[in-house]
Amino acid sequence: MAETLTNWAGNITYTPKELHRPHTPAALRALVAESARVRVLGSGHSFNEIAEPGDGGVLLSLAALPPEIDVDTTARTVRVGGGVRYAELARVVHGRGLALPNMASLPHISVAGSVATGTHGSGVGNGSLAAPVREVELVTADGSTLTIARGEDGFDGAVTALGALGVVTALTLDLEADFEVEQYVFTELPLEGLDFEAVAGAAYSVSLFTDWRGPGFRQVWLKRRSDQALPDFPWAAPATEAMHPVPGMPAVNCTEQFGVPGPWNERLPHFRAEFTPSSGEELQSEYLLPRPYAVDALRSLDAIRDVIAPVLQVCEVRTIAADDQWLSPAHGRDSVAFHFTWVADAEAVLPVVRRVETALNPFGPRPHWGKVFAVPAEVLRGRYPRLPDFTALAASLDPSAKFTNTFVREMLGD
Repeated sequence: MAETLTNWAGNITYTPKELHRPHTPAALRALVAESARVRVLGSGHSFNEIAEPGDGGVLLSLAALPPEIDVDTTARTVRVGGGVRYAELARVVHGRGLALPNMASLPHISVAGSVATGTHGSGVGNGSLAAPVREVELVTADGSTLTIARGEDGFDGAVTALGALGVVTALTLDLEADFEVEQYVFTELPLEGLDFEAVAGAAYSVSLFTDWRGPGFRQVWLKRRSDQALPDFPWAAPATEAMHPVPGMPAVNCTEQFGVPGPWNERLPHFRAEFTPSSGEELQSEYLLPRPYAVDALRSLDAIRDVIAPVLQVCEVRTIAADDQWLSPAHGRDSVAFHFTWVADAEAVLPVVRRVETALNPFGPRPHWGKVFAVPAEVLRGRYPRLPDFTALAASLDPSAKFTNTFVREMLGD
């Protein structure tokens, strides 16, 4: 009997025919070759059925494979295994005097799973977590291996690929020189008169938080690189105590504030790697839309805040630079992201998700692939101009559709 397995939030129960945790690359290749349908489970931080194999398929975890992290200090690159998480990767990279350009708010998520779904950090000049990827290593449908490098045909479809091309066994990422970051928190930023471009560009990474129980933002987190100018932020008052983004939660789980310098990997995430993430009592949604629409979109959400607030824990607003990945939510456009952490009540949340999507629809939002959303598949497909190129790539690498599932087929088309 297959073991019962849920995602981190507990809102998805996977129903694979079998769950496998191969210990060697050879065992992984053999398993893929002999299986009719395969999906890979990363750290389980997706909130929908993107990892569900269905149809009696096999679910794979790469957590038991050797945790490869090979840093080339001369080339400023790192090759990282498919099961490695960002906290592990960041510690090794920082220890070699190098850095990733950005990180997500939570360092406990897997590298391969994060880039496959379009996960990102923040900053007007910072791309998604897929942006530093220069090489993808895959086990394809027949169990053979394939490496696709930046500049080669198909590369722009191979990183943010939803697991639809094969099993990602390793990625090679570009690195840069080590740097320090100082984190500053401000409170009560008004929405009225907001100069969004000035606020978003006030530091290397900027996050705005609101509970939508009133207009404006309850907190603004500025992450300033120590080799850049001090942030000038006259629009809100500095926090007088350490803050957690979710009202009422203890700040001890958060990375250090009040401008205390620290390594990039201990400041760019919101949450400290040494603390286990929260229990998962939440659902999440996120939508990326063109950055010039930020203020108009905020006003549209403010108009329905009485609908949003009762089921919301916190909403975070961030920016992401455009990239070339065909299925990236930031493909071809500098973006603003609206992230919603909801209460763990799908029945209450889903109608509000639909109201949020209606409010954002005029701005062409693209949902994060691993979150809760209700955008019709035919509408979503129209927001990805390179989707035909991706489906052609998937058909060439996986003609039997071994790595697809119901979610992928519905979203991308048969």
